Amino acid sequence: MAAATLRSVLRRNGLLPLFETCRLRDLFFLSSSVDPAAAVGVTISPDPNFMVEYLVNSCGFSPSEAAKFSKPLARLRSTEKPDAVVHFMRSQGFDGAGIRKVISRNPTHLCVKVEKNLAPKFQFLRDLGLSESDIADAILKNDFILRLDVHRSLVPKLEMWESLLGSRELVLKHLKKTRRFFFSSVEKTLHPNLKFLRDECGIPEERVSVVLRSHPQLISQKPESLQALVARADELGMPRQSRMFVRTLDALHNVSQERFEAKVELMRSFGWSESEFSSAVRKAPTFLCMSLDMLRRKVEFFINVVGYTRSFIADKSYLLLFCLQKRVIPRFRVTEMLKSKGLLTGQAKFPYILQLSDTKFLEKFVLPHEENVPELLDILRVEGVCKGK
Repeated sequence: MAAATLRSVLRRNGLLPLFETCRLRDLFFLSSSVDPAAAVGVTISPDPNFMVEYLVNSCGFSPSEAAKFSKPLARLRSTEKPDAVVHFMRSQGFDGAGIRKVISRNPTHLCVKVEKNLAPKFQFLRDLGLSESDIADAILKNDFILRLDVHRSLVPKLEMWESLLGSRELVLKHLKKTRRFFFSSVEKTLHPNLKFLRDECGIPEERVSVVLRSHPQLISQKPESLQALVARADELGMPRQSRMFVRTLDALHNVSQERFEAKVELMRSFGWSESEFSSAVRKAPTFLCMSLDMLRRKVEFFINVVGYTRSFIADKSYLLLFCLQKRVIPRFRVTEMLKSKGLLTGQAKFPYILQLSDTKFLEKFVLPHEENVPELLDILRVEGVCKGK
């Protein structure tokens, strides 16, 4: 039965001729005294360093790289398995750079058996609906897939993530784009983290899923790391029942303690108290993820140009999330131009204007004045319009 399944996998992958060749060769050499390696051109060497030369000549590594990556391959005395692996990956659409990247992350990939270890993984990904280029992207992001068992590991991970994200399309999207997406253990990491958030933090799984659709790494980290993030969010005074709690965890996950402290110091230089900083984080936690330079520029613009106080910014910290160059500055220039012409009363507050979609902003504040104030369109043409970040 297993042989039939393998034969089916190999046939779908176009590898049956290679498999049959290996099988016939094995049968032949069982009854022959001829050296099998010599017959198929495989290099056998007693020199443990011969893989350095192989990695240089067959894979394109530099001599120094080859010396480094050959160390885990010291037990190899033949190029038979490496040759088969490299040939297989080339047949699956990997170029030389892709093959080198896979090998550099884990040189022992060259030690596996193609028909037993590699072909089933590629078939699994193909059965999910991934194209050849998609599979290459997925492997380059998650090369450890090549070491996992399809039924004992890959299928449970697929089912787990599909239930969390709500669709296979999202699973495949992250598989192609998210580093180490399938790395974490379902039993040792994913389940314990979800249980901790649900049972100890009181966060419904549906609320967690909303964040995971964009940032699955939140529950892929070690349980003790997630617990440490919860402790940091608690220190900020973020209520666990708040819908912003999980987003705060995600923001803290992406900001090291060092970067976090640097932002505290920056905002302190503008006069924020610790309580104002904590309040600002609770209302718009993702502002923590921007660079120090961008955060400084935004705060300076709102204080020095728009005229807001530090307390006002702390209370409406969502203002810091808008794109400075393509949203805040051009819209401020438009409103100032309208005020100078007597066309904008004090009823339209700037925070409200910033929150409008591009279409609504144009409809309300630009197009009605297109004939009388053509400069408005010039401002937007020069600066551009985009959603803020």
